[in-house]
Amino acid sequence: MIHSAIYAGSVVHTRLRPVRHRLRYRMFTLLLDLDEIPALSARLRWFSAEKFNLFSFSARDHLSGGAPSLRAEVENALAAAGIDAEGGQILLLAMPRVLGSVFNPLSLFYCHDRAGSLRAILYEVNNTFGERHSYLIPVSGKVATELRQACEKGFYVSPFMDMALDYRFRLVLPGARLAVAIDVRDSAGTVLTAGFTARRQELTDAALLAGFLRHPLLAAQVLGGIHWEAAKLWRKGLRLRPRPTPPAAAISIITSGGPA
Repeated sequence: MIHSAIYAGSVVHTRLRPVRHRLRYRMFTLLLDLDEIPALSARLRWFSAEKFNLFSFSARDHLSGGAPSLRAEVENALAAAGIDAEGGQILLLAMPRVLGSVFNPLSLFYCHDRAGSLRAILYEVNNTFGERHSYLIPVSGKVATELRQACEKGFYVSPFMDMALDYRFRLVLPGARLAVAIDVRDSAGTVLTAGFTARRQELTDAALLAGFLRHPLLAAQVLGGIHWEAAKLWRKGLRLRPRPTPPAAAISIITSGGPA
């Protein structure tokens, strides 16, 4: 059974304060079982691993990009959090490279143990300044289809957002559909909500080609959209917040008391 799939859907952002602003755009993502990537590259005409194609995957686009393997780096982070994944399944939800280009504002690693239980979510964030940071949040107890998690913001993303914020995550785990919702909150309540909802499609050459025809310049679409929306916010009166030095650790391990 192939666990990797296409998830195509829509992203919606709604800023509530200090000005109201809303955006919506279509999104094309892949859910990749890290262990299936070599076989997918061999089987699919329009998808390749570590080389150019219509769609491609490169491990250097995630985490440090320099570990012996992406799986090894995720497992090292799990071990640092006291989680023994025992070689369990790791699924990555992210946009692929399209004609060699990619920009993922947010990627998710769903980390399971050998028995199939979800043990942690690794949220990987990229900003438009070429910086990257991740939050590893352990999962407590059994999870059926939905999961709620939270952490403090520790990494500069939008230049129009303060640093003293919290993230509240609500996930519908991958199945026939999936969802990723984020509430960004300060001491007065919700500042912004963001959500991605999508339906599963089989990962085939026909589906990849159809996805390319809908999103031929996916990375440019995402980056262009970010800068276009930023220009709108500037016109609405928002001004840039100073950018702090990124966290010293590439991955923040979240405990009940906050980052570790």
